[in-house]
Order: sequence, then C-alpha cells, then structure tokens
Amino acid sequence: MSTQAPVSIGTPPAARTESKLRGSIRRYPLTWFFTLAYGLSWATWAPFVLSENGLGIWSYTFPGNAAVRQLVGVLPGAYLGPITAALVITGLTEGRAGLRAWRKRMTRFKVSWRWYLVVLLSVPAALTLASVALAGRGPGLPSTAILAVYLPGLLVQMVTTGLAEEPGWREFAMPRLQSRNRPLTATLVVGVLWGGWHLPLFLTEWGGGPHVAWTAPVEFVATSVLFSAVMTWVFNKSGESMPLVMLLHCGVNNYFSMAWSDLFPSLSRTDVAHAFLLASLAGALVLVVATRGRLGLPKQPSPIGLHSN
Repeated sequence: MSTQAPVSIGTPPAARTESKLRGSIRRYPLTWFFTLAYGLSWATWAPFVLSENGLGIWSYTFPGNAAVRQLVGVLPGAYLGPITAALVITGLTEGRAGLRAWRKRMTRFKVSWRWYLVVLLSVPAALTLASVALAGRGPGLPSTAILAVYLPGLLVQMVTTGLAEEPGWREFAMPRLQSRNRPLTATLVVGVLWGGWHLPLFLTEWGGGPHVAWTAPVEFVATSVLFSAVMTWVFNKSGESMPLVMLLHCGVNNYFSMAWSDLFPSLSRTDVAHAFLLASLAGALVLVVATRGRLGLPKQPSPIGLHSN
C-alpha cells in the first residue's frame, strides 16, 4: 500500500509557489521580516547612495538643505523597511488578530505618567553627562529658540524616525525573539541588525560620506546594541508600550539635532557618536547588572498576539 501523499495535478504552478512561500513565511517570520526590512530600505536608499550626496556614481544632487535632503533621500526607505515588513509578515502569519494586537501595542499610551517623565528627563540628562565627560567642562546655556522648538521637534521625530523604525525592530522582532531566547540574546540580535540596517547611509552625507573612517559604522553598531539594552528594558517594564519606546529613541535624536550644538559648541560630530556610545554603555551596564540580565522581562511572558491590554 502506497503511503505517498496525493498530488493535486490540477493546482497551477503559481498557486503551488504561493503556497510554499506562505508556508516558508509562517515557519520563519523573523528571517522574512529582517530580509524584507533590509531589502525594501536598501533598494529605496540606492538613489541617495549613488547620487552626488553619496558615492557620486549618479550625476544628481538631491536639492535643499541637509534636513530636506535627508527627508527626501532617507525617510522613504526608512518607512518602506521595518514598518512595512512588520505589517506584511504579521498579516500573512497571524491575520487580522495579529494586526489588531500590533495596533494595540502601537497605541498603548496608558502607562504611568512617571514613565514619560523618566524618559523625557533621563535621555537629555544622560547625554549631557556623557558630553561633559568628553568636553571636560559643563554645558552652555541653550537659546530661547532651542527651548521653544525642543518639544515640537520631539513630536516630529516621533512621526518620522520613531514611527518608521520601532514598529519593526521592537514591536515585531523583540517579542518573538524573547519568546525563545534570553533577553540579552534577543537584544544582541535586534541591536546588531538594527545598527547594520543603517550601514548604506554611511556612504552618504548622513553618515559622513564614502571617505568616512571604518570605525564610524563599527561604533554605531556597537552603540545600537548597547542602547538596545536600554530600549528592551523600557519595552518590557512598560508592558510593551510602543509610544514610550519610540519616545526613548526619538529623545536621543532630538537632543542631538536640537540642543547639543548649543550646549557643547566646541565638540565635533565625531564627539556626538562618542557621547551616545558612552551614555549607552553606562545605561546598559547598570540595567544588565540590576536586572541580572532579564532587562525587565516577566518570568512568564505573554504569548505573541495575546499580550494583556
């Protein structure tokens, strides 16, 4: 008696291929997420990398000032990467229930006001202390204009950087990795891949251009891993509140974009990277030791898609 499974002769090849693809995505959602996030972003960034704003292979210069050029050259790729990959893979593997759970974590604003206060104050405090250590002196006074635009700038960062990146790296990848790995291992994987995702941008004016020292991207990836430990702790301890995680991420970007040059005019762009690395290292060490490596993860975390609301 034959035990060979029956072959559906009438199934078109395209349908069989689609079925195999869906099966592969369901078995390896994280692999597909990271592949899609990298592929979509890097393909979209290619014109910016090849242009005169990057390698100079394409004879075209993106118009406007540095902020406008980054919005046009960098932001589309950021949006077409992690968040798109997370939505596509969640929809294919978990359907509407998974997308509803994704939306609930993305809109989990209801956490203690103390969390918002801690994030809003600790980020500039830590980065200022690290910069003081590098500069060897105290900070200057920020101008009235900087104080006026600081919070609006943070909101803009939430819509651009935060919304583009964190729904993928932290919201999609972190719970799935933590469900089968220790928090430190999950943090290392996300941190390396999050940092590595930025690497083509180091060939552009965003990261210093094609002649940037090799140490710059290496330091950036190392900082991404260390800062990811802080973000993992906030993610776990806040009940997976994505608005709070995004606020933490964007607080760093906003501080360096808005206030840092006023506070430390003698420090260079390289010192920005060093200050961020130093602050991230201190934060990661404190949290890893204080939590014994658990980084705020409950002993019995909720399964994916069934998190408490």
